[in-house]
Amino acid sequence: MPLDAPSLIAELLRDHAESTAQGFLTDAIARVGRVAMVSSFGADSAVLLHMVAQIDRDLPVLFIDTLALFPETVAYQKDLAAHLGLSNVQTITPDRTALFERDPEGLLYQSDTESCCQLRKAEPLERALQGYDAWITGRKRHQAATRADLDRVEMEPGTGRIRLNPLADWTAAQIGAYLDAHDLPRHPLVARGYPSIGCQPCTSRVLSGEDPRAGRWRGTEKTECGIHFIGGVPQRARKADAA
Repeated sequence: MPLDAPSLIAELLRDHAESTAQGFLTDAIARVGRVAMVSSFGADSAVLLHMVAQIDRDLPVLFIDTLALFPETVAYQKDLAAHLGLSNVQTITPDRTALFERDPEGLLYQSDTESCCQLRKAEPLERALQGYDAWITGRKRHQAATRADLDRVEMEPGTGRIRLNPLADWTAAQIGAYLDAHDLPRHPLVARGYPSIGCQPCTSRVLSGEDPRAGRWRGTEKTECGIHFIGGVPQRARKADAA
């Protein structure tokens, strides 16, 4: 029987209005059907990956390797997955033919960051999510203005898939406390001034007093990579609004 996504979303929001993130995630995974987690293995990723590992270590975890990541991120992905015992991490990469045709010199990010993110992140992820009813994200309301109204469960426009956002209402302090409580390995770049980590060419150190995402696409108004959509278009917000 096809998944009745709108009804399930309403039920999950009703049933888990007061639930912990772990409780919500456990029940949602059991009820939603075919589900995968999507993780950047970035600065905060260990929290949600740890929760998933407590529920089902064989749950598919999709890791998008844009082929432009920091070497530290690639190494951290392997180390953290092993530490948590995750047994089904799937590395997703851009289509090699598309890269050759649209970014043969690897410099597209310099002239068109939107197209670069589409080529290296959005398109590979869309291909990887085919066949899944839902996917788990680590998005949080405090991260950007585009996420300020984020619900724990939402419909993905145009696909019929459900997005699960267990940490939607978590603060940075809660993230830090969870990492400490469970003694989880940190991404090595966090200690070097990178509180938000994306592709190497488009991520810079954040200075004291700056917004944690100030180092992403510095010098532009871009705040999102484009893998999350509203009304069929990438979510965007001006950095001045997101701060």
